[in-house]
Amino acid sequence: MTEILAPVGGKEQLIAAVRAGADAVYLGAKNFNARRNAANFDDTELCETVSYCHARGVKVHITLNTLVMDSEILALVEEIKSIASAGVDAVIVQDLAVAKLVREICPGLEMHASTQITIHDLSGALEAQRLGFSRAVLSRELSLEEIRHIADRTDIELEAFVHGALCMCMSGCCYLSSVLGGRSGNRGLCVQPCRLDFHFGEKDHALSLKDMSHIEHVRELAEAGVCSFKIEGMNAEAEEFELLIIGVALVFCHKLEKIIAVCVIRPSRSVGGKGEARGVCRQPRLSYAVIAVRFKKLEES
Repeated sequence: MTEILAPVGGKEQLIAAVRAGADAVYLGAKNFNARRNAANFDDTELCETVSYCHARGVKVHITLNTLVMDSEILALVEEIKSIASAGVDAVIVQDLAVAKLVREICPGLEMHASTQITIHDLSGALEAQRLGFSRAVLSRELSLEEIRHIADRTDIELEAFVHGALCMCMSGCCYLSSVLGGRSGNRGLCVQPCRLDFHFGEKDHALSLKDMSHIEHVRELAEAGVCSFKIEGMNAEAEEFELLIIGVALVFCHKLEKIIAVCVIRPSRSVGGKGEARGVCRQPRLSYAVIAVRFKKLEES
C-alpha cells in the first residue's frame, strides 16, 4: 500500500494536509526535531492532533531527528514518554542513542530511520532493520536502480522524498549553518545559508539547488519498492508558514491504483517591489500554478 506523507508545521497546515487527502503527516513536538523554528506541537496539541488525524484515517509520525547532547537525555526521556502516550504511529530518528531510548521506553512504537542517517545502500538498510527500525527514509541521492536493489533484498519499508527543497550536502548532514552562524541543521536550527548568493565563476547562488520534483516518476518509484512518498517540509517564519504551505495536491491514477503525482502548492508573496518573489533563494523554481492545472487535467482524464 502506498502512502503520501505530508509535512505540517502547525495546526493550519495539519488541517490543509488532511483535507487534501494525505495518508500520513509528519510533525515535531516542541524539542528535538529538525524544524525547531516552526510552530510545532506541545503535549496537549499533540494529543489533539493524533485524535483529529486518527478519526480521519491519517497516521501521525513524529520527528525526533536531531542529534542529542548528554545534558539533554532526561528531557529527551520525558519527550519520548509524552509522544508515546499521545498514541502516535511512529517516530523518525537520526541519533542512534535516541533509537536505543525509544526501544527501552516504548518498545511497541515504530521507528523510522531518518534520511540524515544516510541510508544509501543495502548494508545500511539491513543494519537499520537489525537495530529495530521498521522503515528507512532513503537518501535523496539514490538512483532508481539503487532503490530497487535495496527493496529486492530487504523487508524494511522504504520511504523516499518526492518533492521539495534539496540540501546541497549529502542528505542534509550539513555543518555550514553551524560553522557560519552557530546554528546547526543537525540540531534543528539551520538558517539555510546555502540559499545566499555564493558565486562560483559566473554562476550565482552556486550552493542553492533547484527544488526536487519526481512528479513524473512516482509510479516508477512505487514499482521499485517505495511505499511512502514524502514531501519535504518548509523552513519558514511562523507567520509565513500558512502562506507557504496552503495544501497538498494529490492526483491518483484510478486505473492503475497507483499514485502518479504529488506536490506542495506555494504561492508567491510580494515584498516591496511589484511581483518580487519572497525569499532569499533566486534560483528558478517550478511553477506550482502550472502543476496544479496539470493535476486537474490528469484527474479529469
